[in-house]
Amino acid sequence: MTLTLAVYGKGGIGKSTTSCNISVALAKRGKKVLQIGCDPKHDSTFTLTGFLIPTIIDTLQEKNFHYEDIWPEDVIYKGYGGVDCVEAGGPPAGAGCGGYVVGETVKLLKELNAFDEYDVILFDVLGDVVCGGFAAPLNYANYCVIVTDNGFDALFAANRIAASVREKARTHPLRLLGLIGNRTSKRDLIDKYVSHVPMPVLEVLPLIEDIRISRVKGKTLFEMAETDPSLDYVCQYYLNIADQILAQPEGVIPKEASDRELFALLSDYYLNPPKPQPQEEELDLMMV
Repeated sequence: MTLTLAVYGKGGIGKSTTSCNISVALAKRGKKVLQIGCDPKHDSTFTLTGFLIPTIIDTLQEKNFHYEDIWPEDVIYKGYGGVDCVEAGGPPAGAGCGGYVVGETVKLLKELNAFDEYDVILFDVLGDVVCGGFAAPLNYANYCVIVTDNGFDALFAANRIAASVREKARTHPLRLLGLIGNRTSKRDLIDKYVSHVPMPVLEVLPLIEDIRISRVKGKTLFEMAETDPSLDYVCQYYLNIADQILAQPEGVIPKEASDRELFALLSDYYLNPPKPQPQEEELDLMMV
């Protein structure tokens, strides 16, 4: 049975970089993986392929939406580590609906019997959930994974996504797998949030500059590690996430905080941060 993931998070938080490295990590674990980019920029799979691949919606338009004239090689491209790549594309700016594009993408891939060929399908979805269209990939997913950092804006987006997961779980077999903290030097606000809205934290990746650079280079961390073994430890973070995914835990149906609760929770933490604990030497002096 195919395991389907939908990766969400605030725009610019590093979802695509995270998604590509998770896809490779899953492939390293012996799984056949398809990553589907759901962003009009069609750059989700850039670090897997090294170029911007043609989108499904553009291919469909070229063929006048004659599905029978499209072959798998027209829309599915091979990426690093054997990960197959698809870019859904998007509607024209200011017109159309992202949900429609996702629906057409899924329809075409099912026509091509592509969904039956993979162990894992990963949807990498544009931005935070702001409408039903952007939430469409959740209709096809077993799990949602949220990428965040240790800041208020990203956690606010995470809370909105959690609300969407709860709503979709009413009618779909969807669960939240957990949070991934990406490129953050601290996790105090993440911990504060999950103490109020319980959910697993799959991994927190430190502030590693090579993660950002990998996006510019158009390479995954795994490919970069082939010539720079010092990056092997970074790859272990993604392999750990892949192992948790493949364990297929039960997941959670989150109960999001209200906007007012979230503002009170995190703004209070900014205004009244916990006092640092005295170091051992300071404790010794205090006891003298």
